[in-house]
Amino acid sequence: MNSFGKRLGGGASRRDFLRYGGSSASLALLAQLFSMQRAARADVGAGYKALVCVYLYGGNDSFNLIVPSSNPEYATYAASRQNLAVAQNLLVPIAPATSTGVTWGLHPSVPELATLFGAQKLAIVGNVGTLVAPLTKAEYESGAVEKPPQLFSHSDQSDQWMFGSAVTAAQKIGWCGQVGENLASMNPGSVMAMNISLDGSNTLQMGATVAPYILGVSGPTELTGFWGSQGTLRRQAFDALRQKSNTSKLSQGFADVLNESVTIEATISAALAAATPLATTFPTSWLGQQLEMVARMISVQSAVGQQRQIYFVGKGGFDTHGNQNAEQPDLYADIAQCLAAFQAAMAELDAEPNVTLFTMSEFGRTLSSNAQGTDHGWGSHHLVLGGAVAGGDLYGTMPDLTLDGPDDVGGGRMIPTTSVEQYAATLASWFGVAPGDLSTIFPNLGNFSAPTLGFV
Repeated sequence: MNSFGKRLGGGASRRDFLRYGGSSASLALLAQLFSMQRAARADVGAGYKALVCVYLYGGNDSFNLIVPSSNPEYATYAASRQNLAVAQNLLVPIAPATSTGVTWGLHPSVPELATLFGAQKLAIVGNVGTLVAPLTKAEYESGAVEKPPQLFSHSDQSDQWMFGSAVTAAQKIGWCGQVGENLASMNPGSVMAMNISLDGSNTLQMGATVAPYILGVSGPTELTGFWGSQGTLRRQAFDALRQKSNTSKLSQGFADVLNESVTIEATISAALAAATPLATTFPTSWLGQQLEMVARMISVQSAVGQQRQIYFVGKGGFDTHGNQNAEQPDLYADIAQCLAAFQAAMAELDAEPNVTLFTMSEFGRTLSSNAQGTDHGWGSHHLVLGGAVAGGDLYGTMPDLTLDGPDDVGGGRMIPTTSVEQYAATLASWFGVAPGDLSTIFPNLGNFSAPTLGFV
């Protein structure tokens, strides 16, 4: 391929068109190259949408991810963070579209996020957490407004983020699972679940009647033990047995699930094998491997016959009670590099407007230092990424970073100013859930004046 063809893979420019478009032969070549470019991209239908949840296990300390850089606000931040404060001169500046007079910077380990923010593909949602209703410090202390149960507990707060409501549920049904059931008609004829996990089973994607499909970073788990001529005979016998009708409802139910699994594995494996390899290079970290497989799956979306997909990936290591100053830069750098690679892959696939990625974590961490790190907190900042995102801005209300101030309920734990339900309902609404159904999935949504936040 000539040099123009190589550049075309990354998007032809007007200058290239004029340079090579001066003859009929050149025009014919140009048409051929555009055809090749289209064929190399994903067949992402106009109605296709995907949500991608990046779960940060342990409780991410986001107060060092986005930091006020204007002098008065930075001084307050530094006094509260003590030995954990990021140096003011190292912050990577960002310029939110909505100005409040405060300037902001990102952690020096995440320049890629600053670039995405500047390109208006990344939004930051401030101080999100579990809430039953809006809550002030006075109401928290007096008990005048109901608080979420089991605050500051990893398992309980993780469940509440995944339920999409601050309740203790006997039956663990996640908000993405409910969204999948609500929009099941968007995937007619598909035997594969709308919810797909690259990080094992999780509450977020469990519905009343559905469970997520578990996918590996190398693809679906294949049947094994069928090698050689004897293996071929065993496979034939196995297929005959699984296709045989059973008089027992339990046996038939097991056979139906097994047959669906075999069908899904064959469909996905064939689609991935036939797909054009991605040109985008992903980090080799666990998060990078998961997001690369998500991108590959999105590239074969039409082949697996789904118009709606919800992906779950995860990254651990955020329970930074100790050694935070050494560990946090690496945690942040991996997030930034993986998210940048994922967005580059979506651009490569012409899928940017169709895919929205968002972060979740069970809670933020304490604003105050325990000398080596931070302890379990409450409110936390989160990232939303994609071509449909109204990026380059901050959403919600950023907290007052004064220790023992109006937003601190004690020990540097910040009261959220935006609820998980508002955050999740905004994503569900973009995904296609009707306004009238949001309150069914998010039962406390009516307690908040703004049910959705407008970041997507």
